[in-house]
Amino acid sequence: MKKLSMEELERLSVEEFKETEKSPVCLVLDNVRSLNNVGSAFRTGDAFRIEKIYLCGITGTPPHRDIQKTALGATESVEWEYVENTVDAIEKLKQEGYQICGLEQVDKSIFLHEFQPEKMGKYALVFGNEVFGVEEQVLKSCDYVLEIPQLGTKHSLNIAVSMGITLWDFMVKLEQF
Repeated sequence: MKKLSMEELERLSVEEFKETEKSPVCLVLDNVRSLNNVGSAFRTGDAFRIEKIYLCGITGTPPHRDIQKTALGATESVEWEYVENTVDAIEKLKQEGYQICGLEQVDKSIFLHEFQPEKMGKYALVFGNEVFGVEEQVLKSCDYVLEIPQLGTKHSLNIAVSMGITLWDFMVKLEQF
């Protein structure tokens, strides 16, 4: 066993990435305060070749040193848009045929592993503020609210970890690999 070199990994260039077909998934960041988490969204979004990231409310936007530190250049490959009001972004996505999935702990949430996205569907995954989560009015605009079950004493995961788990789950279920 040997570690693969960058050449052996055959990664796409930024130009090739922009031209290739994307996974039918977008991320919506609802008032995410940590620029490192924003950078992680870009890097994870690049890894799963998502369509776009919507940065909403107080969420920071590129270019910023702290976003770049975590994104490692993914702000150049992943398309993004700033929208002041998260609900406005969701309404736009609904008009474009996306099903909206908020990630939050609510009384009627669906465990992530129990949710089966439609193979030909398009999805926008909404992640909220590190302290307050997804805003209540945003949750009311979602088609589904999904929850990552947890077994420990803490009641939440870091948003970057949640994005990675959720995107991996969706990519497997949507047969993107």
